[in-house]
Amino acid sequence: MDLTSLVNSIQEFKGVTRKNSISEVTNILKSVYNISGDVLLDFGDDASAIDIGNNQVVLFAADGIWGQLIDLDAYWAGYCAVLVNVNDIAAMGGKPIAMVNILSVNNDDACKEIMDGIKFACEKFKVPMVGGHFHPDAEFNSIGVAIIGIADKDKMIPSSGANIGDKVIVSIDLDGRFYDKETKLNWDTTYFKDDKLVQDQINAINQIAMEGLPTAGKDISNPGILGTLEMLLEASGVGACVNLDKIPKNENVPWDVWLKVYPGAGFVLTAPEENCNRIIENLEKYSLTTKVVGEIINEKVLYLENENEKVEVFRQDENPVLIFEN
Repeated sequence: MDLTSLVNSIQEFKGVTRKNSISEVTNILKSVYNISGDVLLDFGDDASAIDIGNNQVVLFAADGIWGQLIDLDAYWAGYCAVLVNVNDIAAMGGKPIAMVNILSVNNDDACKEIMDGIKFACEKFKVPMVGGHFHPDAEFNSIGVAIIGIADKDKMIPSSGANIGDKVIVSIDLDGRFYDKETKLNWDTTYFKDDKLVQDQINAINQIAMEGLPTAGKDISNPGILGTLEMLLEASGVGACVNLDKIPKNENVPWDVWLKVYPGAGFVLTAPEENCNRIIENLEKYSLTTKVVGEIINEKVLYLENENEKVEVFRQDENPVLIFEN
């Protein structure tokens, strides 16, 4: 295992590098982000959290789908538009409530395929699509979905809650397949699974949140396992040291592919050591292989270890995944 080459490929991975441009938008909006005074979390979380009183928050998130995925498979793009949003609410420890969409198409076939994918996903996750906006005469095909959820204010799982000394946990459904066999980025673990199991996986994250077990968390998204962990670390203002061999992995997938996959069900979490066994116990009931893979450190660096090697993956003052102005 050439650890340095592996780390270089992660640093140069498009799923990581394309996140840098987010700051061009968020920095413009910073002065109005909490103009009401009710927004509890800063940019960088999987969903915003709006305080509505009585120890309740509305979780609000949105995701668009890469245009190249729509061109490759419009049906799957529609399915994934629901999947990623449901996972954003789950990662916060919340319960998904409802979604809306903005659909732009330049042909009827793409419209039907996208909406059929959305319909199937709504049935799979049992979350309604209650409306949206439709552009039937666009120059290109595009789908974006927004979702709301609810959570207890004092039981949320933010990205910003990791504490020095917490353990780093990775939880992934290893029973999957590559939907896109050419790019090998989308590790599908939901489409072919029983609906109840898929819903139970979402509910299991809510359960560990209600028990107050994790301190921070994110669903594994486009930047892959380590890129997603780095976004959590940046939000929390801490670093981590992770052991490569402890990361749950499908044995048929090489590391340079596995660390970049976007799993249908996958999360990175942090928790005090005394809470880890309970988290593992809860999640592994539902086909989520869950392991302690490292520890949160004070130095704002993500290190990857393997045998006697230790390599720096990200350093927040030099090559962060997200670049936000303070």
